Amino acid sequence: MLDGLGIAYEVKTLPGIDESYPAHLQGEEIPLYIAKSKAAAYLNQLVSNELIITADTVVWVADKVLGKPADKTEAIEMLQLLSGKTHQVITAVCLLTRTFQHTFTALTEVSFARLSNEEINYYVDTYQPFDKAGAYGIQEWIGFIGVERISGSYFNVMGLPIQKLYRELAKIQ
Repeated sequence: MLDGLGIAYEVKTLPGIDESYPAHLQGEEIPLYIAKSKAAAYLNQLVSNELIITADTVVWVADKVLGKPADKTEAIEMLQLLSGKTHQVITAVCLLTRTFQHTFTALTEVSFARLSNEEINYYVDTYQPFDKAGAYGIQEWIGFIGVERISGSYFNVMGLPIQKLYRELAKIQ
């Protein structure tokens, strides 16, 4: 998505960053905590003119957080929970330099049609959405057949509210 903004960047990956969070956190507090934790892991590696962008996305439905499913069973359970309901996709982004930290969130409401067990099983078996919050990618088959309505940023549901990120980056230049 950053390619679309025409911004030069380099992807850096640190293995083993802890994505756990305190149990008392709710809603947007969860991805904010994780995005900040991810950024903090890079702090000692930053050079003076470098900006790190980290993000985390969760699905929030019925006062419950859906992160990345651990396995096929959990992915199926998540999609069954989302079926026929409206949920929130919340992404938190952390912008970090050696002297500056700024965080923000974006929220998108997504309404799913009622999904059959066959549709859910087909999607999980074919797309294996184990690396996606809520066990789905809106840009994949399940989004084509399941999403009835969204209110907010489509790109936020994909994991990065790119329009809002652009605006926030413009403020700090």
